[in-house]
Amino acid sequence: MFRLDPKQAVLDHVATQRAAAVGPTVLSAAAERIAQLPAEPSYSGKVVVGIAQTIEALLLATLGIAIYGSYVADGTPLFYVPLILGAAGLANVLFNAARTHRITAYRSLVDQCARVLGAWSAVFLLIMVGIFLFKAQDQVSRVWLVSWYASGALLLVIFRVSLRALVMQWTGEGKLRRRTVIVGGGKDAEALISALQSGANSDIGLIGLFDDRNDDRSPESVASLPKLGRVSDLIEFARRTRVDLVIVSMPLSAEKRVLEMLKQLWVLPVDIRLSAHMSALRFTSKAYSYVGNVPVFDMADRPISDWNLVFKWVFDKVVALTALILLSPVMLAVAIAIKLESKGPIIFKQKRHGFNNELIEVYKFRSMYTDRMDANAAKLVTKGDPRVTKVGRIIRKTSLDELPQFINVLQGRLSVVGPRPHALQAKADNRLYYDAVEGYFARHKVKPGITGWAQINGWRGETDTVDKIMQRVQFDLHYIENWSILLDIYIVFMTPIRLLNSENAY
Repeated sequence: MFRLDPKQAVLDHVATQRAAAVGPTVLSAAAERIAQLPAEPSYSGKVVVGIAQTIEALLLATLGIAIYGSYVADGTPLFYVPLILGAAGLANVLFNAARTHRITAYRSLVDQCARVLGAWSAVFLLIMVGIFLFKAQDQVSRVWLVSWYASGALLLVIFRVSLRALVMQWTGEGKLRRRTVIVGGGKDAEALISALQSGANSDIGLIGLFDDRNDDRSPESVASLPKLGRVSDLIEFARRTRVDLVIVSMPLSAEKRVLEMLKQLWVLPVDIRLSAHMSALRFTSKAYSYVGNVPVFDMADRPISDWNLVFKWVFDKVVALTALILLSPVMLAVAIAIKLESKGPIIFKQKRHGFNNELIEVYKFRSMYTDRMDANAAKLVTKGDPRVTKVGRIIRKTSLDELPQFINVLQGRLSVVGPRPHALQAKADNRLYYDAVEGYFARHKVKPGITGWAQINGWRGETDTVDKIMQRVQFDLHYIENWSILLDIYIVFMTPIRLLNSENAY
């Protein structure tokens, strides 16, 4: 996969990023119309396939055990149960080998059922061969074996027909389509669009195309797909409406243009692919991935997607709910202390940049006097800052002021672990963060978090110099590139230990 050096990523596009931070880019009328349309929530194909496999295996195993329990009175559970579970597992392996667990396979009917029944028959053929070789005829009920095979075949057909109906419904509603834009124009883009529509029409929802050229090589419409703007406009467009996939339609020989595109687009949390369908160069099939029948090169992937997104969602909800329950006495005590010391609200709400640079509202315990609060954080809090209350100094130093953010996690605005969300006007050495650090917005490719890799490595508290915020961003990008659920667990466990070092927290 292509990896862009974070220190050079937006060297030529700081102006674009600055505009995205201080105000939305003005989109074309066509792009604006599409951005305002509601986007159907999408389902991950990998998650759908995984759930379907699990349900199917459980149904087969349950059926086998039910028949055993109702008919085989004198059978040995220690023999039958492992046999049933092993057969269900083997069936799943053979179903995958027969390529029946794919979204495209689910849309077929006769072919899907034929492959499934063939694999199911192969399972029982292998069971019978095993019974013969191990001379276990006396231990297996032939009635049970035939009943499970026949009823299992019927169950598989019913399940697959129902699954097909559900998948076709979701396909029609667009829930299994990846919202896709094309970067580039002209004849290459026209050939790409035609190939996508013929080979991946059910899985790809083409929205429009973006191209920097304004001459005859880039008309306003290509293969009935509208041109929505320049490549720089795509950044704002992807923040206004959901974009899942960007396919760059440019020849591999146009290396400089391709790099220019990637320097602009790498900050977005989308999959980026470089089309290879028009390239004269031919590589082995393993060098490509495919969008439908179109060969592409993987240039960048969404950092957390498919099952990883499910795992992180479950982790966030479990940790946040547990933390709120266990820490509720502490939070109550902090709330009472704040109310007793000074007038004003207990909770301080602040706008910050969240996932994909969207504005989110983050909760904190109020640590400043009400008449001296700085909602945009235009001025950094320093040691002995007169704006901070006595209680505020304690809760800021111990990070207790962050505890209400577990509510933000339950709301879906934050994750437990991720790059810390910064205030809109936060500065380092009198320079806004996105001006001070190239590639700054790439840290918004995942949801921001209450704690993060930068924080447990000592980069928390005051950011009075450009070097400090640069170090934070580098640690944030490292976290995004190397994310795993184990890394999140490690950061959660290390956070209380690192909080003991409160030297830079004011």
